[in-house]
Amino acid sequence: MIRVVLADDEKLIRSGWATMLSLHPDIEVTAEAADGRAAVAAGVGADVVLMDIRMPGMDGLAATRELARRSPKTRVIMVTTFESDQLVWGALRAGAAGYVLKRSPAGELVEAVRLVHRRDAVLFPDALRRIASPYVGTARQRLPVEPTPRELEVLRHVALGRNNAEIASALHVTRETVKTHVGNILDKLGARDRTQAAVLAYELGLVSTGVAEAGQEPPASRKRL
Repeated sequence: MIRVVLADDEKLIRSGWATMLSLHPDIEVTAEAADGRAAVAAGVGADVVLMDIRMPGMDGLAATRELARRSPKTRVIMVTTFESDQLVWGALRAGAAGYVLKRSPAGELVEAVRLVHRRDAVLFPDALRRIASPYVGTARQRLPVEPTPRELEVLRHVALGRNNAEIASALHVTRETVKTHVGNILDKLGARDRTQAAVLAYELGLVSTGVAEAGQEPPASRKRL
């Protein structure tokens, strides 16, 4: 069962999300929140929080940062009407695992909840590559321990949105080997999940936004934002 918290200052939107998610037996809405502070309080210990960016008091970005600090295993999906790449990047840098628009089809939101809960792939990697383009190589910090060539290869696949099984097949290794590499990558980057690893990898210039360096396009099911 995926425990989900709904955070939006409009009750009608929360009710719509709750009705939609209740149709799926593997998802349970455990709480609702109308502002960022309430979202943090309700989100601690939850599996996934659907978080609006613009809310009174503490906004969604600040709430996401606080929730990442207090409940590292909770995954946040930003859900908003705004289509600003800068807002998207700010949400991902704040610790969001993904970002979808309020007008997105119901099935897309449900898919997003399940995908970030599995933590096995980056949500909508093609959109992430597009948004990341202005930020590639902009980070000034240096890593205390550099990834190995093999870890960089795995990281490129992670940034393309591939899951462990897909990476294992591409590199002709076992899933456990990939899982070990991903764990090492997260530790070296100081990232909490695969999305954060991809964001940091772009900023550090460890990977580019081109898809050619790691092969074919990611699966179509993870191509839209």
